[in-house]
Amino acid sequence: MLDLVEKNTGFIGCADSYEQAGLIIIGAPMDFTVSFRPGTRLGPQQIRRVSHGLEEYSIYLDKDLGDYRYYDAGDVSLPFGNIQESLSRIGRVVSKILSDGKFPLVLGGEHLISLAVLQELAKFYPDIAVVVFDAHADLRDEYLGEEYSHATVMRRILEVIGGENLYQFGIRSGIREEFTFAQNNTHMFINEITAPLQEVLPQLSGRPVYVSLDIDVVDPAYAPGTGTAEPGGCTSGEILKAIHMLSGLNIVGFDLVEVSPVYDLSEQTVLLAAKLVREAIISFARPQNL
Repeated sequence: MLDLVEKNTGFIGCADSYEQAGLIIIGAPMDFTVSFRPGTRLGPQQIRRVSHGLEEYSIYLDKDLGDYRYYDAGDVSLPFGNIQESLSRIGRVVSKILSDGKFPLVLGGEHLISLAVLQELAKFYPDIAVVVFDAHADLRDEYLGEEYSHATVMRRILEVIGGENLYQFGIRSGIREEFTFAQNNTHMFINEITAPLQEVLPQLSGRPVYVSLDIDVVDPAYAPGTGTAEPGGCTSGEILKAIHMLSGLNIVGFDLVEVSPVYDLSEQTVLLAAKLVREAIISFARPQNL
């Protein structure tokens, strides 16, 4: 595939053929704008590796990965340090996946990669809504002089889709200006996830929805392997429940970002990430993928 580098380790249970699969996994190993502790470029491969320690069966949904056809296409080949070209390459790969009528599931990498994915999805789904699980508001207009950063990604996404189409859950960190901006421009829910998500599900029903999950939405007691850990987050059980709650919506894309294995000595973060990917495949794959 375009701009991809094949890897030896695919996600557990993945098919051998891109053509026959309805859901395509790609890695976006970019962490050029990480502001505290780098290392998220290693996330995609570690998530794939530990996935083989999981069962393919989901006890939550009583479904099995073996019933779905999905393909792990490998990582996008990114020019180190070149933010715009990297985003462009990620976008071209996602565009190819969408043009082929397939579902993109993207493993980060830093949160800025979500902008490249969303820009392509918005071309196919002009009325798209974005659901974000994150500890951080990411609504700064610039950070350290940069407009394109993992600290500004939701501001850039908002400029594409409009703030009324951005739903942020689990937010518990940011500067005062971000929260003031959110009050007037987005749907932001502080700290909580499942209760407000239940309330907004009717608003999202029937619409195309892109889901972006920053692993730092989970409390570092459960997921320490991330670059900007923020105490006070949800449990691993709560974020799994949130994915299941979205299963009835028209989800058209999903990413999981900000896993930094270098700070994950017990591998509990990558194991949670891999389990979330398994549940996302089973929850979001369309019937024709069966």
